[in-house]
Amino acid sequence: MSLCFLTRHPIITTRTTLPPYCSLPLNSIISSSGEKPAQSLPTRRSTSSSHAPPMLIIPTSKTKQPQRRAVSSSIPVMVCDALDQAINKYMEPPLSPSMDPNHVLAGNFSPLDELPPTDCPDIDGEVPACLDGAYIRNGPNPQHYPRGPHHLFDGDGMLHCLRISRGRASLCSRYVRTYKYNLEHEAGSPLVPNFFSGIRGVAGIARAAVSITRALTGQVDPRNGFGLANTSLAFFGGRLFALGESDLPYAIHLSPDDGDITTIGRCDFDKTLSFGMTAHPKTDPDTGETFAFRYTFVRPFLTYFMFDADGTKLPDVPITSLTRPLFLHDFAITKKYALFFDIQMGVRPMNMILKGGHPIGSDPAKVTRIGVLPRYATDDSQMRWFEVPGFNIVHSINAWDDDEEGAIILIAPNVWPIEHMLASMDLIHCSVEKVRIDLKSGTVSRTQLSDQNLDMGVVNPAFLTKKNRYAYMGLGEPMPKMSGVVKLDLELGKTVATRLYGPGCYGGEPQFVPDVNNNEDEDEGYVVSYVHDEVKGESRLLVMDSKSSNLDVVASVKLPRRVPYGFHGLFISEDDLYKRQHPLSISSSSRILF
Repeated sequence: MSLCFLTRHPIITTRTTLPPYCSLPLNSIISSSGEKPAQSLPTRRSTSSSHAPPMLIIPTSKTKQPQRRAVSSSIPVMVCDALDQAINKYMEPPLSPSMDPNHVLAGNFSPLDELPPTDCPDIDGEVPACLDGAYIRNGPNPQHYPRGPHHLFDGDGMLHCLRISRGRASLCSRYVRTYKYNLEHEAGSPLVPNFFSGIRGVAGIARAAVSITRALTGQVDPRNGFGLANTSLAFFGGRLFALGESDLPYAIHLSPDDGDITTIGRCDFDKTLSFGMTAHPKTDPDTGETFAFRYTFVRPFLTYFMFDADGTKLPDVPITSLTRPLFLHDFAITKKYALFFDIQMGVRPMNMILKGGHPIGSDPAKVTRIGVLPRYATDDSQMRWFEVPGFNIVHSINAWDDDEEGAIILIAPNVWPIEHMLASMDLIHCSVEKVRIDLKSGTVSRTQLSDQNLDMGVVNPAFLTKKNRYAYMGLGEPMPKMSGVVKLDLELGKTVATRLYGPGCYGGEPQFVPDVNNNEDEDEGYVVSYVHDEVKGESRLLVMDSKSSNLDVVASVKLPRRVPYGFHGLFISEDDLYKRQHPLSISSSSRILF
């Protein structure tokens, strides 16, 4: 696999002085913050990978952490900083609760500093052996307190990893060292406006003008991207990636020894990936292939692509049948098809200019559609669009082919009312539906499986793209916090198990971890989630028995500090950490651009 990493600032540090851009062995690299772990977990010798481990060309630095620069005395910097302050003070209209940082960043949404690997000695119950590995979750964590408006979806990506091995646990929290993070860390303050909060109304236009001035005067380089990598993670082709759909993936290395997190760099897969990639790629558990897309505000508005099992990106498939830009956060795949959702949200620049709203807004007059494209299509000539009025999908759960009936089955929550998706998430309701697309007749039917407010659903990963029976959903009361987790029977169309976290306790997306030692049944395994007690001010990882009638808690790991509410995560088994994850290196043919 040939990858390409692009970065502008040092992201890896060494204990010794070495020539810049040298190739380093794994044992000479330390975490991205330069701190040693407080205590290491039991280790074992790594076994050889089936992939030929490439080498990494790494920029080195004598310092342990990018040092914040002194306040620049250059006229362009001072002018832009002054303009930013003036915009926030005089041009920004009164902030709504969804944009007021004092509201958005309150309680367990407030950001934290990094945490090196820290032992978690307080464990109730026994952690099952199949959880030996790492549970890692992404989420927004602004490194600087916002000087103006701030939305929940903004904030630098921070990864929270719980490494578990032989009954012991260690927590580590690290920023994703994006270009934007490094730039603003060095400056000591925000420089680039965030997409969901900074580009609104006249003030947003003024901020965009200041950003253009910063680019023209060399203060920032737009070619390096301004993504936050704060939404999710994906593990494919032997690499772990932190994802945010507005930018390229950032490659991450997770230490098998103590769970420490290192940002390798921004990845364009040898110049084959541009602009960005969905934060929800899908990996087929049988073939190892990974499927993804990107959407932009210029033609082609949607582009579909895939990676082979080794992580090599294949050619783009532009979707030319779309006539206007859309907002597409997630999609679904089956063994035969890829499904895309054209929902009642899209780009509305006039809403920003004339009403001071956000460029992404709802369109109640639009008829929602599902696009169906053959999974291995090389162009969009076989794309078919099916109207599904009022069905707004933000997150899909699973999809599969019904070959006997010539149909596709899709499982996903329907978000209503969609106009509150960005501004008032506590007012939205997500009811899970089963959608049947008859490819012969062209008809679409819908069946509601639950009227509970359920989102952030997962299935046994071995059943992705295949017919499955159970989904594990976060219970939103209200969104975006989850008051519990629900096991939904997709055949019976009802909830068969519920675990409420208790008064003042909230979690996020649940994660299903199959029991590899006893995997005869689809639901043989455990559901895990970070849960925060807002009364006690402490966080835990809960491990729940997925087959029990009440999702019984079999183990609870008290964390050394709270973990803020966040977005999506995944579990990586210990075997994958040692065998499938490439060492902290990449081929010498790859390049780092400055």
